[in-house]
Amino acid sequence: MNVLVSGATGLVGSALLPALTERGHVARRLSRGGGDEHDLSWRPERGEIDEARLGGFDAVVHLAGESIAKGRWTEDKKARIRDSRRVGTRLLCDALARSKPLPKVLVSASAVGFYGNRGDAWLDEESALGAGFLAEVCREWEAATRPAIEAGIRVVHARFGFILSRHGGGLAQMLPPFRAGVGGKIGSGEQYVSWIAIEDLVGAILHALASESLRGPVNFVGPAPVTNRDFVKSLGRVLKRPTFVPMPTFAARIAFGEMADELLLSSQRVAPRRLLASGYQFQCPDLDGTFSHVLEKAS
Repeated sequence: MNVLVSGATGLVGSALLPALTERGHVARRLSRGGGDEHDLSWRPERGEIDEARLGGFDAVVHLAGESIAKGRWTEDKKARIRDSRRVGTRLLCDALARSKPLPKVLVSASAVGFYGNRGDAWLDEESALGAGFLAEVCREWEAATRPAIEAGIRVVHARFGFILSRHGGGLAQMLPPFRAGVGGKIGSGEQYVSWIAIEDLVGAILHALASESLRGPVNFVGPAPVTNRDFVKSLGRVLKRPTFVPMPTFAARIAFGEMADELLLSSQRVAPRRLLASGYQFQCPDLDGTFSHVLEKAS
C-alpha cells in the first residue's frame, strides 16, 4: 500500500514507518516541512495542507498532536492539546474527503482517556464517554474525522493506552527514579493502567489497515490491564529494585497540577475487545515479559 503518516517523527510514528517499509509498503510523511521531496507538507494551525498531492494514497495513519505528558497544563498548553487534535484532524479529513481517489482507510489516533476516571469497571468500545478534559478532547478528536467517514473512507479511532517503549513516552520518564530505587506507587495505587507494548501498537495499526471489519472506536491496549501498584511492582521486579517510595496524591497534584488527576491518578480498566474479535494476536501480552523485553533492548 501507499501509506501517508502524520506525526511520523513521534514515538509511534518512528516505530511505524520502518515497520511499513519492511513489509513492502511505501510510506510517506505528512510533515511541517524540512523533509525530502516525497513528503507532503502541512501547517494545521494556518489551515495549510498539500491537498494537491493527497490523492492516490491507499491508507492514512494520523498520529500528530501536542504531547500531553510534557509540561504543566496551563490554559495555553490545554488549548494546544485540544486544537492540535481537533483542528489538525478536521483539516486533514476535509482534504481527504476531496481527494481523488479516496484512501480506503484512515487510522486516526485517540486515547483511552475517552473513558475518563472509571475505577475498576471493565470498559470496552461500547462504554460511554467519561468526564474530564481528556475525555472531552478525545470526543472532539474523534468527531473531527466526520468528513472522512461521510466521504466513504473506513475510519478507525485507535484509542491508545499507556505505551511501553524504550525510546520514550511515560516509561522513559519513570526509569531514572526506579533505577535509583526511589520509585513507587502513585496515590492509592489502585487506579488501573491499560498498557500496550510499542510492538503491539504498531502491529495493531498494521492489522487495522488490513482488516476491513474494523471501523469506529478500537481499543489499542493489551489484554491484561493492571493497577498502578502492580505496574510499579512489576517494573521493580524486572529492574531488581525496591518500589517503596510512593508519591502521595497531594504530592502528585502539587508537582503536576491538573495533569496528575487526568493522567496519573485516573483509572481506566480497558479491554481490547474489537482487536481480539478481529483476530489480532498480541506479541507482548504479559507485563513482566514486556518490561524484560523493553529493558533488555534499552541496556
